[in-house]
Amino acid sequence: MNRYTWRTGTLEVLMIVLAAVFAIPFYVIVNVAFQEPHSQQSAMVPTFPPNLESVGIAWFDGGLGAALINSALVTVVSSVIVIAVSSLASYYIARAMGGLSRMLSIAFIGGLMLPLQLATLPLYVIVRNLGLMGTIWGLVLVYSALFLPFSIFLYTMFLRSVPMEFEESAQIDGCGPLTTFWHVVFPLVRPVTVTVLILNGIGMYNDFFTPLLYLSGSGQQTVTVAITSFVGVYVTQWPVVFSGLLLASIPVLIAFIAAQKQIIGGFAGGLKG
Repeated sequence: MNRYTWRTGTLEVLMIVLAAVFAIPFYVIVNVAFQEPHSQQSAMVPTFPPNLESVGIAWFDGGLGAALINSALVTVVSSVIVIAVSSLASYYIARAMGGLSRMLSIAFIGGLMLPLQLATLPLYVIVRNLGLMGTIWGLVLVYSALFLPFSIFLYTMFLRSVPMEFEESAQIDGCGPLTTFWHVVFPLVRPVTVTVLILNGIGMYNDFFTPLLYLSGSGQQTVTVAITSFVGVYVTQWPVVFSGLLLASIPVLIAFIAAQKQIIGGFAGGLKG
């Protein structure tokens, strides 16, 4: 039985202090979000009773409700496309032995090295010529292209560590390449799939520059763009801004709580692989 020492007590106190420090930003967001729109009260002074006026302004007048739907739709559809395309492409790159697979691997790795700014103008021209400018489907197309290289890199590295015995057994039983991939390979790469989903989903949901560029001038907007529109040139109602931040974080928190075990296990497994 371990004895409770002064070192253990010191570490516990240190952890409590660190937890309190990290909890301060969350307290400030929630506290300010329930203040009146024109309140001059300090962010650290508890708001009582809570006022929902700022939340209503952010949701209805600021168009945050529609922006949340757009962000969720773009994130989900783009993530599904990226996972489907990158997993299939990585399966070919990891299993094929020809020169084409090596060339494709080098090309996608090169896509990781190039800065995003170099692709901004070509992608803008492509989306405009396709008639998708100002639509969320143009944003889905851009995200699917931008997040492919990193996802293919993760899938390829993971697949190269997966033994081929299961696939060979499926092929002996008469399964074709796609059937083998869907029923045998894809379940095996679930850990890295969760990793790709987390990293890409967070990046898409929190992105500001891309939706600002491709949805500018249209009635469509995402959460990040909608929240920045609450900040005025001369006067800013900070309770409304913090209400928007609070509402924007709720879908992410719900998704994390609902799939907490799968996310943590998949993320750990993906990094281990």
